[in-house]
Amino acid sequence: MCGIVGYVGPKDCSEVLVNALTKLEYRGYDSAGIAVFDNGEIKTVKTKGKLQDLKDKLAEVGTPKGHVGIGHTRWATHGEPSDVNSHPHSGARVTIVHNGIIENYMELKDFLISKGRTFLSDTDTEVVAQLLDYKYNGNPLETIDSVMAELKGSFALGIMFKDFPDRVFAVRRESPLIVGVAEGECFIASDVPAILQYTRDYYLLDHDEIVTLSPDGVSFVDEHLDPIEKELQTADWDMEAAEKGGYPHFMIKEINEQPEAIRTTIMPRIKEGLPFLEECGITTETIKNFKNITIVACGTAMHAGMVGKYVIEDIARVPVNVDIASEFRYRNPIVGEGDLVIIISQSGAAMRLAKQKGAKTLAIVNAKGSSIAREADMLIYTLAGPEISVPSTKAYITQLSVMYLFAFELALAKETISTAECKRLVSALTKMPEAVQYVIDNCEDTCKFVATKLVATDSLLYIGRGLDYALSMEGSLKLKEVSYIHSESYAAGELKHGTISLIDEDVPVIAVATQTDIIPKTISNVVEVKSRGAKVILVCTDACARELKDGVADYVIEIPHTDELLMPITAVVPLQILAYYTSINRGIDPDKPKNLAKSVTVE
Repeated sequence: MCGIVGYVGPKDCSEVLVNALTKLEYRGYDSAGIAVFDNGEIKTVKTKGKLQDLKDKLAEVGTPKGHVGIGHTRWATHGEPSDVNSHPHSGARVTIVHNGIIENYMELKDFLISKGRTFLSDTDTEVVAQLLDYKYNGNPLETIDSVMAELKGSFALGIMFKDFPDRVFAVRRESPLIVGVAEGECFIASDVPAILQYTRDYYLLDHDEIVTLSPDGVSFVDEHLDPIEKELQTADWDMEAAEKGGYPHFMIKEINEQPEAIRTTIMPRIKEGLPFLEECGITTETIKNFKNITIVACGTAMHAGMVGKYVIEDIARVPVNVDIASEFRYRNPIVGEGDLVIIISQSGAAMRLAKQKGAKTLAIVNAKGSSIAREADMLIYTLAGPEISVPSTKAYITQLSVMYLFAFELALAKETISTAECKRLVSALTKMPEAVQYVIDNCEDTCKFVATKLVATDSLLYIGRGLDYALSMEGSLKLKEVSYIHSESYAAGELKHGTISLIDEDVPVIAVATQTDIIPKTISNVVEVKSRGAKVILVCTDACARELKDGVADYVIEIPHTDELLMPITAVVPLQILAYYTSINRGIDPDKPKNLAKSVTVE
């Protein structure tokens, strides 16, 4: 999502910036721009669209000539894709590019407006540019440090000050940024691919560190403006691997991108601790009178809808039906005036059918400007960025995230939860990026080991109850997609209605148990399958793991206990990682499973 580049050196800066941005196209974007010092003035050229559109515009208006500049490809979050909202953005003396989310930008914008500042765009980025300009004291490092103290969120910034025409400054907090160096030139970039055509040597910029790029090289200071030394890194992978950020496959890269994808998706939709979905067409007035909801989706998106069903019915007390899109379209569904149909991802025909029947529609999609996005009555974009691996991971987790936000908003509108309870739930949701990161950091080795036990498996079963059952459906799909092992998901309480006859020592069972009130029931089902010879892999909370009796499960994957309503967000991660490593162990490319494609064009 988004790409930052910057350059100081003897080459044609505009050419370097555009070339570097082309290597970041895989991150996804909807606009592009560059700013270059040209005869002592900062000349900016930017446009909505792709890099070819930027090249066309440069040819039309003139390409800046210089040796110092910054560039950006933008994936719209605050403000629609447009020339005006494209980066770079400027104050009178400062020009910046920006990745990430400034969570308190409205508060800062209100302050700057009170000081007489005016704004041209709808972006949080321009707020940072204006704040830097407002606070500028002639010392770039002191000014950046002062502004950093006021910013909340995750971000990376490339900055130029008008009266320092030979320098580029950069800083980051959580969002990635590297600093490349070569003989007589230096770079900043969001990822290694941007600079590989020029150098393989780079530094990793840590949180709240500021780097200065100049003709003399690069220098770093920490948050106290004290000089620091950095260890030089050398990239030793090819371009294809570099585009994967050093990961062997896009699937594991995208699993690791999930914390940031959640953060980017939810933070712009929260205001004063409550869901803020007005820009999506969702307000208390627009949703409070819905009596029935139908969620229509396919595959992974449908599994996100299943979680949404449990959550909406639990806290908003509105009945929800989840329908497979192809089934919904070819029967005579009972929807009409007063109903809401939620379309997740690829289900345009189903949405049009719902509208014909008089229902209101809400689209939850990642693709900007798609027909679904254009035609829906209400629209929530998931801001996962590009997902290159065919098996969906971060798209699913961001779909879950917006389903939760919508459920909270609906429950508040229905007055089935209090404002205080809604704020508590939203606060818990904002902690999910850190919780997911914890699972990635602490469960990967266990999942990698457990995956070795599934290499020779022909068939297995996933079980769970309630939210855990909805989650186990996604776990089962992931495994069969990438490992070609036959896998099914079953509600644990249904085992005795036929399925348990399939259980023996050759059919492993993966059980999910995260919901405290029904964990004992799920564990009793685990004991049932264990007694019939099954090897059991149990994904459960750390609290549950501490209370397990010896021998109940063969392998236990522990995840931290969070708010139980939100457990599917963290619990899906070990299931994704387990599927990934099982695929690797079986010699399969997880990014390109046979017979599958990223976009479904047939039903």
